[in-house]
Amino acid sequence: MSMSHKIDRRRLIGGAAALAGSALLPTGTFAQENKRVVVGTWGGDYARLLAKNIETPLLAPKGFELVQDQASDAPRRAKLIAEKRLPRGTSDVQALSAVNVAEMVAQGTLEKLDFSQMPNAARLLPVLKSDYSVPHIYSGLVILYNPKLVAKPPTGFADLFDPANKGKTGVIDIQYIYTMMAAALASGGSVSNFEPGKARLMELKAGGVKIYPSNEALAQALQTEEIGLCIMWKARAVQWQNAGIPVQAVAPKEGVVLFVSELAIPRNAQNKAGAYAYLNAALDPAPQAAFAVDFGYNPTVTNAVVAPDLAARIGFTPDEQKRLLNPDNDYITKNDGALKEWWDKSFKA
Repeated sequence: MSMSHKIDRRRLIGGAAALAGSALLPTGTFAQENKRVVVGTWGGDYARLLAKNIETPLLAPKGFELVQDQASDAPRRAKLIAEKRLPRGTSDVQALSAVNVAEMVAQGTLEKLDFSQMPNAARLLPVLKSDYSVPHIYSGLVILYNPKLVAKPPTGFADLFDPANKGKTGVIDIQYIYTMMAAALASGGSVSNFEPGKARLMELKAGGVKIYPSNEALAQALQTEEIGLCIMWKARAVQWQNAGIPVQAVAPKEGVVLFVSELAIPRNAQNKAGAYAYLNAALDPAPQAAFAVDFGYNPTVTNAVVAPDLAARIGFTPDEQKRLLNPDNDYITKNDGALKEWWDKSFKA
């Protein structure tokens, strides 16, 4: 989910006017009546669906004024760090990946959540629950291939590096962490040790791997048959299949790495009550089911109802569920700088 920075200025201006007016009120009154909630989020479809499925139907009728501050996660994380010593920050909710949440917890920027303020959190899948964020939607890392270009269906990450598939593999620059993780899992490493995968990635580079800047660019390459093999979240694969891109998805035998999109509250949020209302609404079964239909991601609560045929397309079989892997977020947070440097200077160069 990577989109250019954008703020919904109409709602921002209206919210600023309301905020200015409320500044004349006593502090207690302002705390009671503050309905403005600023949500830091990726742009594009994710932002649109937040508005469609959560903000407009569930929060606006209660008088909340929602302002989306749209940007990729890197500048939003930088802003959280820059603002952490301020008594009040500029956002109330932040949409981040689980890996990003771990980094922001280490930086001391996020609120430890009080789950009693979110009744819908009682239905969260236990494996996804954490102290500093609520899991909004999730998917898993799978292998995509075009049967026309890849004659032998892949079974694992190792097939990305098979000489028989030379020149057919594409990777995404911004997904360097997950590409290095996949290479490690295919080479005797683990989610806590990426080093064994580096040699295999260098072999992939020598074989003519194609590196794309974004999900959208890789989708275009699959559509034009410039490549026929890659890794991607299963949810995105379903979206691309719906758009007519000729790919099949395979859950890798080495393990299905989970991707969880999470919602967190900055420690210095101006409207924590509004932020809790937002997180609780995001876990309502209706928008959870709607995100499955609109976006192809799995619900994180047990009471969301998803049609069986859709659940089969976006979810994982009982056997595949046994292979679900959580990334080692502590390892990634500690080593991210060195991993990115190796990716840029050795693999990409």
